[in-house]
Amino acid sequence: MAEPEFKATGVRIGRRLRSLTRAGQVRISDGRLELLTSYGTEIDSAPVQAVRATRPWFAPDGRALADLNGNRYLLTLGDHDPAPGQPGPPAARRFIEAVRRAAGRGA
Repeated sequence: MAEPEFKATGVRIGRRLRSLTRAGQVRISDGRLELLTSYGTEIDSAPVQAVRATRPWFAPDGRALADLNGNRYLLTLGDHDPAPGQPGPPAARRFIEAVRRAAGRGA
């Protein structure tokens, strides 16, 4: 398996008002977006061309919406990128740019 194009850990993943995991993983690899629990169990995945990633207008920085397979997920990533070598999720802006880049829609 190739190195992931984007990987974030410690991501809160929710659907509607329900939290699915507080320390999940988001990964873009081989043209697929995967949402995983903290244990690595798949919550959902889809080809990046079928994924819509946006920033919600009603939420603070660090949150992104991802629509895949007819489900809308609220992802809470970091408010800002962590320092090099430091743990923590990257900013939501980087996630949205990575989805667009992987889908060939530009940044």
